[in-house]
Amino acid sequence: MDAFLFGHISFFAYLCNMKRILFVCHGNICRSPMAEFMFKRMVRMAGQEDEFEIASAATHDDELGNPVYPMARQELAKHGIGCPGHVARLIAKDDYSHYDLIIGMDEANMNDMQLLFGGDPEGKLYLMMDFVGKHRDVADPWYTRNFTATWNDLNVACTALFNQLRDNG
Repeated sequence: MDAFLFGHISFFAYLCNMKRILFVCHGNICRSPMAEFMFKRMVRMAGQEDEFEIASAATHDDELGNPVYPMARQELAKHGIGCPGHVARLIAKDDYSHYDLIIGMDEANMNDMQLLFGGDPEGKLYLMMDFVGKHRDVADPWYTRNFTATWNDLNVACTALFNQLRDNG
């Protein structure tokens, strides 16, 4: 999958050594911002902040304008990660042309994105846990209340994604 994934980084982004990643979940207050801020820390710790653009978005508008959910914010804080200034936003059709990788947290997100984008002609859509070879959802802690399990899934998947991009970038 490594060479396959690298083939989908846009030519312009490749020339600029910039990788643009959008993490997506239902409301953009739990899983996707957790992944966003976790991945931003990985990039910052590797000294590669100028090589990545990282953001997150929602597939539904129920939480638009809201900050990261308090229990998700607490889970991030337990690991020394802040999430200042985050406000939930809705994914837009033009995100497809802007981002190199658009990563959904569950199959419902993937279906919503396929509908919005009219498919995935450039092969940019990925399910988060696919990066660790497990084709399954990242459980939504809004419903499970298990923010630690979500952290664990996202940490493993973000680490695998970061290593794959670093090794191929």
